[in-house]
Amino acid sequence: MDFGKTIKVPHERIAILIGSNGSVKKELELRSNVMIKIEGETGDIEIIPACENGFDDKSLQAIEVIEAISHGFSPMVAFRLLNEDIVLLIIDLRDTVYRSSNAITRLKGRIIGANGKSRKTIEELSGASISVYGHTVSFIGTYEETILANDAVLLLLKGRSHKVVYEMLQNARRKAKIERLKLWMS
Repeated sequence: MDFGKTIKVPHERIAILIGSNGSVKKELELRSNVMIKIEGETGDIEIIPACENGFDDKSLQAIEVIEAISHGFSPMVAFRLLNEDIVLLIIDLRDTVYRSSNAITRLKGRIIGANGKSRKTIEELSGASISVYGHTVSFIGTYEETILANDAVLLLLKGRSHKVVYEMLQNARRKAKIERLKLWMS
């Protein structure tokens, strides 16, 4: 039975998905037990599970890896999704902003910051990897890390200062550290 899932990948991300001499595609197929068919002209990527019973956990993770790469993550970061404790969260800025494309560009600038400083700081304080690509902001990390990074980005989108956002992240980090210490001591 030949059935799969098709994902549309931006044209400029197809070469990254394929990798040098097909290395990324081959590694993903091997590690997740799927076959990947790439239509370069349309950007359609078909994922076909090797398991005759359809999609299993590994093949569903392959779909997430391809989604992550299509939303601007490097294959190295996207492959983290093959770990069952790691999740992908994507927010569409068009859903949070009811203004012009100039507003989206300005908000992306707030998230990224000068020379990428804001994005880097949020990543360091939350533990999540962040990609700002097209009209989306995406997060890869543990559930807790992605929620924390998402909360920080949403505060920035609402106009909060970077200082307030960083303080919120530092407080959350301190609180998590204390909770880990309590667990360790008990």
